[in-house]
Amino acid sequence: QVQLMESGGGSVQAGGSLTLTCIASGDDFRSYYAGWFRKVVDHVRDEVAVIEPDGTTDYADSVKGRFTISRDNAKNTLYLHMTNLAPEDTAMYYCAADTLGKHPGMTPLQAVGPMFPYWGQGTQVTVSS
Repeated sequence: QVQLMESGGGSVQAGGSLTLTCIASGDDFRSYYAGWFRKVVDHVRDEVAVIEPDGTTDYADSVKGRFTISRDNAKNTLYLHMTNLAPEDTAMYYCAADTLGKHPGMTPLQAVGPMFPYWGQGTQVTVSS
């Protein structure tokens, strides 16, 4: 099974940019569906983006046009490039992975948080106004 480790979080001012990195180990990452979700304490989990093994991507409406998910299979690495950050983007960001990806009644994006079984430890993103 795959192990995931995120990095790249930090504190930025509104309008700034950050790139999160998730390094996968323990398995061949290229066959996994992979994505990012975020969580604020006492709030529900918020699926952010997903990328399928063939490179197909999907995004939450709240981040479309601002965030870009990508992967480098040769490096077993997943990225989330975030631009024009806003205070409401403040959260702990987690990368997640799954070999199945497609779950009944759910798009891969919807499945990132609740159905993807492999998570990293998270990296904090704080955006100040």
